[in-house]
Amino acid sequence: MADIISYDVLQVTFLSLYVSGSATILGSLIGIPLGALIGLKEFGGKGLLKTITYTMYGFPPVISGLFIYYLFSRGGPLGSFGILFTPTAMILAQTLLVVPLVTGVTISAVSEVDKSIKNTILSLGASNRQATLTIIREAWVGVVTAVMIGFGRAIAEVGAAYMVGGNIEGKTRVLTTAIMLETRMGHFEYAVGLGVVLLIVACGVFLFMRWIQEREML
Repeated sequence: MADIISYDVLQVTFLSLYVSGSATILGSLIGIPLGALIGLKEFGGKGLLKTITYTMYGFPPVISGLFIYYLFSRGGPLGSFGILFTPTAMILAQTLLVVPLVTGVTISAVSEVDKSIKNTILSLGASNRQATLTIIREAWVGVVTAVMIGFGRAIAEVGAAYMVGGNIEGKTRVLTTAIMLETRMGHFEYAVGLGVVLLIVACGVFLFMRWIQEREML
């Protein structure tokens, strides 16, 4: 365990939480309103849009990484920003993976809310925005589940993080890429130890979100 601590695991763990947490927050800020819009509004092509969203659940991380790499590479259209091989690029790549999950689960959550609730709210003089916020509140347990699933996708991701982050020690190395590196070097004890840390971190975050869910259910 002392060897694991000497690996500067705290720094790697903090960066993992920062990157995955930021991607989850950013993905939720996009996915929750988008999911509510798709789930509550009636418009042409809604079924196709839902199908595309659910299909994107299996969006390969390496494709997400390739897309961000192309955008921000030196010769890419946004290369002047210079964010490739930084945590910011990793956050953007993981956000692309989180958005479809949060959107899809939010669609399901708001769709299960009794439609009469929205009609009642509107009949009382509420605006569409107020009615939508109320329905999201009613579907809060499902929405938190969407965020939990999004975080799970982000914290376990390795392909995109490696591609756009580069696994640079002290700069862009996170738990998943560190585990991959140590395994390749034959340091299996390190790899297993870091895997345990990753599970503990993920469990802690999920317990916190579960606590939020249960408070809302009371």
